[in-house]
Formats: sequence, C-alpha cells, structure tokens
Amino acid sequence: MHGEDIHLAEIERQIAATAAKLRELIEQSATHVAAMSEELVGQRIDDQAARLEMLIRRREELLRGRSGED
Repeated sequence: MHGEDIHLAEIERQIAATAAKLRELIEQSATHVAAMSEELVGQRIDDQAARLEMLIRRREELLRGRSGED
C-alpha cells in the first residue's frame, strides 16, 4: 500500500469517527440540554463540524493529487 493510500485511509477513518461524534453530540443536545449548558453543547457541535469540514477538504486535496498522477 502506498503512503498516500494509508494517509487517505486514515483521513477516511477520522471522517467517519468525527461524523459519528457529531451525530452523538446532536442527539445528546436533544436529550440532555437540561443537564448540560446549551452553550457548551453548541460549542462542541461547532468544533466537531469544523473538524469534519477540515478532514473532508484534506481528503479532497489528496484525491485531486491522485487524479493528477494518472
């Protein structure tokens, strides 16, 4: 497996994990708002959404680089 393949696989893994965490946080915000401050939940959701966007951009950059090699 090439280094790029390993890097892409790791980014894919991180995207899946981050998306799952984001879904979990959204579900928690709907069920546990009384126990947690809305501000804290909102910040955690924003942080995970930003991380997800960054990972998706990195994946797209890697895929663009691969298509240029062919």
